[in-house]
Amino acid sequence: MFNFRSFIFLLIQFKIYNSVSQLPESWDKLPTNDIFLKSSFLEGLEKSFPTNITAYYVGVFNNQKLVGIAIIQRVQMYADDIFRKSNTNGLKQFAKQMISKIVKGNALVVGNLMHTGQHGIYFIDHAISQSDYLYQIEKALNALIEEIKLKFNKKVRIIVFKDYFETDSIHESLDFFETNNLYKIQVQPNMILNIPKSWRSTEDYISAFNKKYKRRYQTARKKATNLTFKELDESFLKAHEDIIFDLYENVSDNARVNSFKLNANHFYELKTHLKDKFRVFGVFSKDQLVGFYTLILNNEILETYFLGYNKALQHQYQMYLNMLFNMASFGIDNGFKTIVFARTAMEIKSSIGAKPHTMHVYLNHTNNFIANTLLKGIVKYMNPIQTWEERHPFK
Repeated sequence: MFNFRSFIFLLIQFKIYNSVSQLPESWDKLPTNDIFLKSSFLEGLEKSFPTNITAYYVGVFNNQKLVGIAIIQRVQMYADDIFRKSNTNGLKQFAKQMISKIVKGNALVVGNLMHTGQHGIYFIDHAISQSDYLYQIEKALNALIEEIKLKFNKKVRIIVFKDYFETDSIHESLDFFETNNLYKIQVQPNMILNIPKSWRSTEDYISAFNKKYKRRYQTARKKATNLTFKELDESFLKAHEDIIFDLYENVSDNARVNSFKLNANHFYELKTHLKDKFRVFGVFSKDQLVGFYTLILNNEILETYFLGYNKALQHQYQMYLNMLFNMASFGIDNGFKTIVFARTAMEIKSSIGAKPHTMHVYLNHTNNFIANTLLKGIVKYMNPIQTWEERHPFK
């Protein structure tokens, strides 16, 4: 008897690419505006990946036409990467050792582990259903698990579908996640500033502050009087790679948990490949570089990216707060509709106007003895939902 669904599956296929250079021309022609899925960004990332991350690129085809794509990152996680420079008592150290035994090893992340947000999947919904698309991603993941076992003799221990807003349609695919034992877990919110149409300049933004936060803005700017903010070009990024990396590391090593460390050439490579879509601004005290921040221009969305600073000067100049104000000003003055401030330092980001947006991940541990409850507990330990007070800076 003719099986129509089997016939559909014959038409729908996936292909895994190991390098951006292998991607078909149709990849960049897909009607997605997300720069994080474009070959220019992916190539810059590929040339500057952390040593423990490797990317695979999945194309989903319907009748030989590309109708969907996915970014899957293989992440090798070890104790020194996860818990970096941490001084803890014996009990906490024991807990960390137990956690690292469960978490360490190979993980496959559907998405970009290096940036907050859903930047891992896209499909044309009128050309393929979500269920058929996800089924192909499942098959690609299974193929990668086999390949990693055969090629590297490593077992993939964790599967992650990363960073979905509550409104994302992926949550409708309950059968897919239940079948694959992928558990939904809430993570820290993404801090986002939606810019009102009435704000056409930084002055409009400042005018919207209430008295308390207008004074706070003025105080921060006054403290930064002796600092100079300059945009950095490719040649500067190449020549000062080590200094920039040290400033990044000052902030990165402060994090409670890490799953990667950037390559020193990361910012130079992104600038080389993204050109004016990637902006780097240096913070100078006299002629000395004491901080930097980066921005990715993602069509109508301004994405804040990595930053770094001299910790000894941070409080004196309120450097971080001034960077946040600069990011907001850049977004408003350049006509962006949204500024994504990501998921760290939520309270101070809310003080400049960003609002929290709940996000979820789906994950599975391939060891059947690791219970759902235990896995959720580990994730909450490594990425806790912090208690913080949301600020309301506007009138």
